Amino acid sequence: MTKGEIRKKHKALREKLSENQIEDKSLAIANQLLQLDIWNHTFYHIFLPIEEQKEVNTEYILNILAGKDKNIVVSKSNFEDYSMSHFLLTDNTTLKKNDYNIPEPVDGIPISSQQIDIVFVPLLGFDTKGSRVGYGKGFYDRFLSECKPETLKIGLSFFDTEEEIEVEKNDVRLNYCVTPKKVFRF
Repeated sequence: MTKGEIRKKHKALREKLSENQIEDKSLAIANQLLQLDIWNHTFYHIFLPIEEQKEVNTEYILNILAGKDKNIVVSKSNFEDYSMSHFLLTDNTTLKKNDYNIPEPVDGIPISSQQIDIVFVPLLGFDTKGSRVGYGKGFYDRFLSECKPETLKIGLSFFDTEEEIEVEKNDVRLNYCVTPKKVFRF
């Protein structure tokens, strides 16, 4: 399947999900994450979901991170060069939706990609080798390639794997992908 076909398929699958299903599946993903030995790090990057795209609700993971007193990092997207800048999420952080309905920090304490230990990665689809399909702009591939080599990349998906995704040279593979029913290790 091409990336375009996977995008179309998974957007259609998401569209069929009710709000209750999204919440139940998002909570199940957070509970699956608790089984992983990833909680002894310092800086955790997390995406804030685009509700209109029916993305995984990361609020449950945010609560886990806050409860464990971790440094939470969120990003702001630059659509001119498809890059991301990262900021510490604090009680004083003001979030505002951009033109694509992505909740982003207005400003804050900058964090470099090299400081980040764990990245929770949004995606539409993934395969058995850890390749992922996003929205196609390359934001996360650029960001993940800037991180230190030992940074763990953890995809979050409502659905199971695809057989195989076509890979491009700039694609960055995941270390894990967590679904409501299973943790995939790559």
